[in-house]
Formats: sequence, structure tokens, C-alpha cells
Amino acid sequence: MVHSDGRRDGIEARRKRTRTPIPKVQVAIVLFIQFAEPITALVIYPFIVQFVRDTGITGGEESKTGFYAGLLESSFFLTESLTVFQFGRLSDVYGRRPVLLIGPLGLALSMLGFGLSKKYWSLFFFRCLQGACNGNIGVSKTVINEFSDSTNIADIFSMMPLVWSLGATLAPLMGGVLSNPATKWPATLGKIDLLKIHPYLLPCAAAAFMAFFSFAFALIGLKETLPSAVARPQNIGPPTETDLLLPAAPPVTRGSPPPVRALLIRPVLISCANHGLLAFCHMCHEALFPLFCATPLALGGLGLRPQNIGLILCVSGLCNAVVQIFLAGRLIRRYGPRRMFTAGFCALAALFAMYPLVGFLARRAGGVDAVVLLALVAQLSCMFVVYFAYASTQLFVMDAAPDPSSLGSVNGLAQMVGTVMRSAAPSFASSLFSLSVEHRLAGGNMVYGVLMVATLGAVRCSLLLPRTLRSEAKHAP
Repeated sequence: MVHSDGRRDGIEARRKRTRTPIPKVQVAIVLFIQFAEPITALVIYPFIVQFVRDTGITGGEESKTGFYAGLLESSFFLTESLTVFQFGRLSDVYGRRPVLLIGPLGLALSMLGFGLSKKYWSLFFFRCLQGACNGNIGVSKTVINEFSDSTNIADIFSMMPLVWSLGATLAPLMGGVLSNPATKWPATLGKIDLLKIHPYLLPCAAAAFMAFFSFAFALIGLKETLPSAVARPQNIGPPTETDLLLPAAPPVTRGSPPPVRALLIRPVLISCANHGLLAFCHMCHEALFPLFCATPLALGGLGLRPQNIGLILCVSGLCNAVVQIFLAGRLIRRYGPRRMFTAGFCALAALFAMYPLVGFLARRAGGVDAVVLLALVAQLSCMFVVYFAYASTQLFVMDAAPDPSSLGSVNGLAQMVGTVMRSAAPSFASSLFSLSVEHRLAGGNMVYGVLMVATLGAVRCSLLLPRTLRSEAKHAP
């Protein structure tokens, strides 16, 4: 029975208002691949300074250790920014699945090479290789967009902060506990000569195992989502008699993404700019908070010990992950992605504005008391809204793609912009913090004022985003 166009549209609208079930297995595979990013990126942090010393690159000059350690840490994100767009382009041509499989396999091999290194430049090479292999992170978000729709995509994207929070919590723990195993457990692991020669191999091998397990998991269960790849004929055998009687179908050619110039249109540029501003402002806070906590009370900080700072970050990250799971998707569906994205920048502005207040309360109390802790809870609670903005910005990036054949390229472009801004933010914020404290600019609080003004400027930029996603407008009744 054939329905009229109006009736068909009504049926389609009602169907779209009903939430599509989330493909749990596919989501789990993609999230597990993404879990390898924080694990491989952060597992080296507890022992990287000593590892640099052990290579002898500093010649015994302690003042050079920070420079060489920072170079290793930054190289990961720098090389990631150089490859993320290229991976997106490749996925538009050859399919999402083969490109996505390259990442975790390369991470596993490069982590093992890092742990087995004895020379500094060998460490640098494998660290760069890790960042390059992690450049396919944008492809995973493209895959999520292609196996979801407007009714469930916000819920899926809201799961990503949980993955990052768990990885960011587990990775430093692995790096600290598993380093120097021959010294810590001489009766067991101390008998293994390889671990004596390479004291940081075990945590690197543990991270490599997780990356390789995600590769194996994806190799078995991940499905292709690129429309042109899915549509390719699967039967490569000789034609049967039945096939010869059927009308010939037009050949399906390999997808060809548009040239880069065709991607530089207003919706893409606006969505990428907003994504980059969010990454920059967020990473400025991530760099400032440990500095603020560790700075003495007299200089405007909290004077906390490293273990207390780690505990605060751990509890905050886990609470944030839980909030994202239960609230992010619901709030984005109810209020719309643009409102939640703008609210994220407003929350960042409030977060920066609270730094001087928390410092003032700590100086007045002579330390961190219940009032200061309450102020810290209020300040860090702003991060809940910031992570809502991350789920929202991904929706705008996907929606800005001119056509499905450019989805991977647009997403790769946005991830490249975000990675560049994320790598620049810590140096900018840390340097401005040191300058403010050293010269007592605005009472040592100039850094917070500058970042608050920058964040309010980003609020204005967020208003350039469309009020409604094209996918939502298309399925509106």
C-alpha cells in the first residue's frame, strides 16, 4: 500500500521522535579504541623525568631535564595534530574500519619501542610515532556519527568523557606502580633480566597490551560505516545464470572526498573555530589547576601536596564521568546543542573567575578548610557543563560537513585544530601564570582575568553556530 507524501512524512517524523536503540557492541568497540589515547599519552608522566635523566641527554645538568621531558610530552600532541586530518581523508577514501585499525596497532608497537629505548632520541622517535598513530581519533568520532542518528547521538558522545576520565585516572597509576618493578619486587620480577635492564618497560607494555587488545577487539567486531564502502559489491565470484538475467546495476566506485578548498566553507570554519576555542580554554584550566594548588599560600595558591592534588583530580574526574553518563544526553536533547555549548563557555568563565576567590579564602583561613573545600567543589562543578559542551561541539562539526563523502575530512580538520590549540594552551597558561605571580600583576591574578575575557569572547563566537542542526530540522514534523 502506498502512502501519500504527507502521511509518509508524518510516519517518518514520529519514527524519528522515538529514540533509536544504541548499537552497544559497536559503541563499546569505538570507545575502547579511544580509551587507548589517554592510557598511552599519560602513562609515562610519573617516570618520564627520571627516564630522561637515565638517558644521559642532560649531561648531569638538572636544569635541562624539564626541557627535554617537556619536549617528549609535547611531541605526542604535535605529531597527532599533523596526522589527524590525513587519517580523516584516508577514511573517506578507503573506509573507516581499515584506517581505524591502524591506530591501536601502531600505539601498541610504539609503546613497546618506547619502553625498550635507552637513548633519548629513540624515546623521542617512538613518542612521535605514538602521536602519529593516535591521529585517527577523529575517525572514531566519524564512525559514531555514522551508526547513530539525531535521537541517540548526544547520548553516545556524552560517554566519551567517561572514557577519558577513566584513562586519565588509570594511566598515571599504572606508570607509577609498574615502573622499576625489579627494585619493587626483587623476589619475583627482580629475577627477570629484561626488567632490570629496562626499568620502565612494564608500564609501557601494560599500555601496549591495552592498545593491542582494542585492536583485536575491533578487528573481530567493528563494522564498516562509510556509505560508499558498505555499498561496494561483496560477491567477487563469477556471475551466475540468475545474475545474468538481472538488469545490470551501475558500478559502485570508491568514495572520493572533495578537495580541501571545498571544505573551507562558513559552517565548517565556524564549527572548527568553536571546537578549537573550547579545547584551548579547557586545557588552560587543566594546566593552571595543578599549578594553583601547588603554589604557596603567600603567592595566591593553596599550598597542597602532590598526593592531595592527585586525589582532588581523581575524585573530580570520576564525578564528572558519572554526570556525563546520566545527564549530558538528556540536557542536550532538551535544550539543544547550541545552548549547552554556550553554557560550557559561560561555565569556563565562572571557573576562571573563582580562582582568585578560592585563593583569597585559603589565605584568610591559613590553609584549606571546609569553606575552601566547598568553594573548590563549586568551582570544579563548572567542569560538568564544560564537558556537555564537548558533546555538543562534536554534533556541530558533523553537521557542518557538506556531504557524507567529506565527513571524515571535516572531522579530521576539527580534530587538528583542537589538537593544535590543546598543545599550545599549557605553555600559554603556565607562562602567564608565572608572569602574574612573579610580578604581582593584578595581585597575581592577571592570568585569570585574561582567560576570563578570552572565554567571554568565545561565548560571542559560539552564537555564530546554527540554532538548529540540519539533521534535526530535516526530521522535524
